[in-house]
Amino acid sequence: MNEFRLHLPQSDLDDLADRLSRTRWPDELPGAGDDYGIPLARVRALADRWLKFDWRAHEDELNAYPQFVTEIGGDRVDFMHLRHPDPAALPIVLTHGWPGSTVEFLDVVDRLAEHFHVVVPAIPGFGLSGPTTRRGWSQQRVAEAWAELMASLGYRRYGAQGGDWGSGISRHLAGAAPDNVVGVHINYLPTPGSPDGLSPADQARLAKTMELAKNRHPHQLLFASGPQTPAYALNDSPTGLLAFWADKFDRWSDPATPVPDDRILADVAHHWFHRTAASSARLVKESGVNVPVTCAAPLGVAVLPADITQAIRPLVEQRYDVRHWTEFPRGGHFAALEVPDLFAEDVTTFFRTLDNR
Repeated sequence: MNEFRLHLPQSDLDDLADRLSRTRWPDELPGAGDDYGIPLARVRALADRWLKFDWRAHEDELNAYPQFVTEIGGDRVDFMHLRHPDPAALPIVLTHGWPGSTVEFLDVVDRLAEHFHVVVPAIPGFGLSGPTTRRGWSQQRVAEAWAELMASLGYRRYGAQGGDWGSGISRHLAGAAPDNVVGVHINYLPTPGSPDGLSPADQARLAKTMELAKNRHPHQLLFASGPQTPAYALNDSPTGLLAFWADKFDRWSDPATPVPDDRILADVAHHWFHRTAASSARLVKESGVNVPVTCAAPLGVAVLPADITQAIRPLVEQRYDVRHWTEFPRGGHFAALEVPDLFAEDVTTFFRTLDNR
């Protein structure tokens, strides 16, 4: 385990600028809006902003936090680690999703570090952790790696938090280390089930959930069947990667709380510079569909109104020990980026209640 400071070679930044400036732009139907995908004007504006983006300032922001790199299961894991002055403070591990990275938590780590030891790892194959070199990096395997990481840091009792992939990984972590995980807080949880006994509002949520289950996102189908195929384009064209990633940030966030453009660009840059378009996509194929998750730990759930889907409490309570439930007034799929104050407050409330501190 070694300390790590991010400083990319200037040649990498120059290569990015050159590629962006030579983008061969596609055509677009007049008045298409977003009917056919992310609009041309939106991507042009983001690409222009990326050319002016101060990557060195972003490096300084990251390097202000203690960062480390280690190897688990033969692959690299990069993580931030903020220790609380009180050694007895509860540790929590925060797990991002796709198309995210550790950038997702930059607006909340300071708030959370006021109460907890905070560990923020990059999923193997994502961003700073770099591409994976072995098969088998599923949600379950990542959870096992987190258990190994937390043990190596000396933590025997800790909480887990996540959305998107982080939701599944955090729940798997509770199953992989049941004697260590004191609670799991999630901000994304699809809940299929029976409509019997549900309120009209919950029945509407269930219909949305079942529609999502029946019609998976096209990128998931692509990544599940052949993640290597789109990787050639995404790894070669920064504009292509930007369009693919930004489309999800735009579509999955609350229009009232959009993810700031500079956070989108920082996240995309993490995947561009570290060449993780292919390896991050492999997590879909490796994880499979409808894999059962064992999680007996107390559960805290934050439900965001503009997320891809909203959890249904009666159905969640059939499977989990729900101790905390919050319906946010705003926000979408990227809670920590969209509503960092609400997110940090909810996570803090849940874990401090469990920790009796």
